[in-house]
Amino acid sequence: MQAFILAGGFATRLWPLTEKRAKPLLPLAGKPILSHLLEKIPAGIPVTISTNTALRDGFQEWLQSVARRNITIVTEHTHRDEEKLGALGALAQWVLQQRVSDDLLLLTGDNYCGFSLEKFIAAARPGVPTLAAHDSGDLGRARFFGTVLLKRDGRTVDAFEEKPGEPKTTLVSTGCSILPAATLPTLVAFAREHPDNVGGIFEEFLRHGVIVECIAFREPWFDIGSFETYLEATRALVGERVILEEETSCEGTLCEGSVVIGRRSHIQRSSLRNVVVFEDCLIDDCILENCIIDNACILAGVDLSGKMLRTSTMLRASVHSFQ
Repeated sequence: MQAFILAGGFATRLWPLTEKRAKPLLPLAGKPILSHLLEKIPAGIPVTISTNTALRDGFQEWLQSVARRNITIVTEHTHRDEEKLGALGALAQWVLQQRVSDDLLLLTGDNYCGFSLEKFIAAARPGVPTLAAHDSGDLGRARFFGTVLLKRDGRTVDAFEEKPGEPKTTLVSTGCSILPAATLPTLVAFAREHPDNVGGIFEEFLRHGVIVECIAFREPWFDIGSFETYLEATRALVGERVILEEETSCEGTLCEGSVVIGRRSHIQRSSLRNVVVFEDCLIDDCILENCIIDNACILAGVDLSGKMLRTSTMLRASVHSFQ
């Protein structure tokens, strides 16, 4: 088996955080989203990460900090969203170029998966396309995702519904699946006409009479596609605590909820509630709530709620000095 991680999106909904950074490389509870995912993949499985020219350097830099060696980064020669091959198109191109003949563990680089990938792989039947579904336990929440309808055996997929107004199930499809080697020709053919429809490949299997199975789990899962889900995932993983990374300081500051302060950032005389501060920031005499502060920002005497600040932002309400 090989693992293939889709990480070529431009993530415009999370700008300015993703203006020059791939979404899978955003920090989540002290480490990149991609690192959380990588830790779940069994060590013996080779990993290929698919990205684009505009974001390649960030992945290469990240790779230098990773101890694991069986990782390859492949690059689409695209610089803008409209030039993309499409997620399924990129996968199909890699399968053809590398003449892949192994089963594939397909993953989406901006997803946090709290369940065990090792157990997921072990539970899948050989030769059967299998997807992981998150049981949200909430029909209302399921409306925002693609849902998976199962047959009476509780495992075989009957149908899919995309963001149904009135969901029939709490099972939502995730960016995690197993594609047996025998299904790859169907994938390549489908990708020619639908290069960006990753989820559609399972509907294509059903149309061809191929049995598709689903393994459900209740552990935390997040599709980190927006400011709201980024903060939601942070709160779920961090809880009511503060994470201080290397060379940080936090003095005379009230921290409530989930607070993460990145390397070499310094906070003083402030109040933080559900805030993520990236690296090399200076924050003095501020009130911040539900905010994400990118690298190298300098804030003094400001009151912000529900904001994302781009790298190197400087906001000073009055004359302040960081002592």
